[in-house]
Order: sequence, then structure tokens, then C-alpha cells
Amino acid sequence: MLESNFWILLAAGLLGGGHCVGMCGGIVAALTLNHPAGAARWRVLAGYNLGRIASYAAIGALLGGLASAGLSLASSHPYQIALMALANLMLVAMGLYLAGFAQAVVALEKLGQPVWRRLQPLVGRLLPVRSAGGAVAVGAVWGWLPCGLVYSASLSALASGSAWHGAGLMLAFGLGTLPNLLLMGVFADGLRRWMQQRPVRLLAGLGVAGIGAWRLAQIVSGMIS
Repeated sequence: MLESNFWILLAAGLLGGGHCVGMCGGIVAALTLNHPAGAARWRVLAGYNLGRIASYAAIGALLGGLASAGLSLASSHPYQIALMALANLMLVAMGLYLAGFAQAVVALEKLGQPVWRRLQPLVGRLLPVRSAGGAVAVGAVWGWLPCGLVYSASLSALASGSAWHGAGLMLAFGLGTLPNLLLMGVFADGLRRWMQQRPVRLLAGLGVAGIGAWRLAQIVSGMIS
């Protein structure tokens, strides 16, 4: 089950690219503004994404560690099943949001705003970025931006019941988001416009929802059998 979850979160991160570009597109544009195309721009993009994905892995390790310590009761099998079901329900909701059919995820993302209000000023102090190291720092802070897709993956990390597994799951998710954000740094507004087209959003959103629904059906089938 754990190995399949890695691939599921990798695919969810990739298909959720439209949302990722929307959430991170502004900061990526700001990072690359002062760097001409070439090696310097790629170093900044790589640094930003390294910091961002490292924060995702840290979130996964924290949640998985809490579960293994019994603080969330996720070490008990029924609770793990419930958390996995909830994580995939959130994937379905996120997919419907990406496809333009539902807005419930927007309200969920607001839950993380109090933490983000404390972290966001750090980004301003780190800009403008003049080195790959500065980009890593910006990415590490930006990884905590409230995001429904990240929250869905985080529940899977919590259900894993292990700091190592939680970190691995969030790493897989982060790697799934990587291609879109690297391309965003190169093609900027052209990619943003393409990913905001209705057919693209529809297909990507239904893809994410389909992954969640398929995984949820597997969980329910396992409980019945």
C-alpha cells in the first residue's frame, strides 16, 4: 500500500500543476525577474524548488512522527484507514475544484492563513534573490503556503504512521509538482495561460479526482472483503 501511495501522490502533484502554477507562479516570476535565461536562472529555480520540496518532506516527517508517537492515534489500523479515506476524499474535492466544479477547498485553505501570516514577511526580507542559497530559503518558507493539494498529501503522511514514510510520501508529492514549476520559470505567462484553459483544467482536475476516487474505492473494498 505504501509504495502505491508514493506513485499516487507523485501523479496527484503532477496533475495538480495548474493549481501549483497559480499558487507559486508569482513567486517564481519574482525569483527569475533579475536573472537572464541561462545557468543563473536554472540555479535559482533549482534552489527554490529544493527548499520548497524540503519543507514538504519536513511536514511529512512531522506528521508521520506525531502519528508514530500515538499523538494522533494513527498507529491503530482503524484510524489509519480513516485518515487514508479522508485524504482521498480531499483529493476528490481538490480535483473537482481544479476542474471548476466546487469551491470547498478554498475555505479549507483559509485554515492555514494564521500560520502563513507569520511566515509571509520572511519572504519579503529574502527578496530580491541574488543566489541559489537565497532561493532555497525562499522556497523553504513558501513550502508552508496554505494549499489544499498539500493538505491532501499531508493527510496521507499522517496516516503512514512513520516519520520516514511521511517524509517520503511528501517528497513524492513534491517531485510530482516539480516539472510544472520548472517550466513556469522558463515559459512564465505562456504556461500559466495554457494551464488555465478550461479543457486543460477540466482534464487535470478530473484526473486528480479520479485518483482519489479510485484509491477510496480500494480502501472501501478492503474494509468490506
